[in-house]
Amino acid sequence: MNATDRKLPSSSLREFRERLPKKPYFTDQLGDYLRIHRAEMALRARYIQFNGPTHMHWLIFDIDRPGAALDWEDRRVPPPNFTVQNPANGHAHLAYGLATPVRTAPDGRIAPLRYAAAVQDALCSSLGADRGYTGFLCKNPFSSYWRTAEWEPRLYELGDFEGWLDLSAKPRQAANSNAYGLGRNCTLFEKLRQWAYKAIRQGWPDADRWQQAVLERAAAYNSFDQPLNTNEVRAIARSVAKYTHRNFNPAGFSAVQAQRGRKGGAAKGASYAEKRAQALALLDAGAKRYEVAEQLGVALKTVSRWKKGQ
Repeated sequence: MNATDRKLPSSSLREFRERLPKKPYFTDQLGDYLRIHRAEMALRARYIQFNGPTHMHWLIFDIDRPGAALDWEDRRVPPPNFTVQNPANGHAHLAYGLATPVRTAPDGRIAPLRYAAAVQDALCSSLGADRGYTGFLCKNPFSSYWRTAEWEPRLYELGDFEGWLDLSAKPRQAANSNAYGLGRNCTLFEKLRQWAYKAIRQGWPDADRWQQAVLERAAAYNSFDQPLNTNEVRAIARSVAKYTHRNFNPAGFSAVQAQRGRKGGAAKGASYAEKRAQALALLDAGAKRYEVAEQLGVALKTVSRWKKGQ
């Protein structure tokens, strides 16, 4: 019987093994060349990739202080599903499993991603975890090199954390540079799409040139202290480029240009009419109502009223 089999009665550890990517990255020494193989092989290593490219199953935190596997209770946070501790110095990884995984692929809904980012950020602050941790590899809980302990066998729903954490606080990040964890995905997507809505109007490039332009802009925005990996940046850029090129075109903005050419009338009335025309053009081009409201600085109900009276 090997190390993984001995720990199978623990339900959260069983979930960890079963939810691993089919071919995770792994290594025995951080900083060494990463290998990739089927999960059965990767589970023999000291460090292993725990989330796949499309879903977040685990929130894992790196805590570099003695007693890290035990002092979470003193900090009044929910018990981790399990801890994986370095017996030499007491440093540990704390793992929280999500019963309903969060889709992190670009086609996923942004609201759950923002919610998960808020939970992740609040837990990181409460635990005093390392914000420089990339969240890609963790100490393998099935490796005999570490000391593994389970504290909570059942996985969490995101809503379970609300009773423990203050999710109203803004994420601890400096402007454009220190976004942490999932917050980086949200920040990059929001900045990139807002840029793209305006930039595509400057020449209406073909699909290939537009894809390259969006990718270059995404790479420039990926200036976090711990940048997203290349595949994540490419996926977000591809999603934004595809959507804007498909839904934004010169014809969709003809009403806006015509309205801007009109003169006369009260300045306030002209401004209102221009925004209404621009909103209708954006809606016709495929933009969502909340996106139009955000871009034009008007209330969502105003956009809905304009659309209804079109």
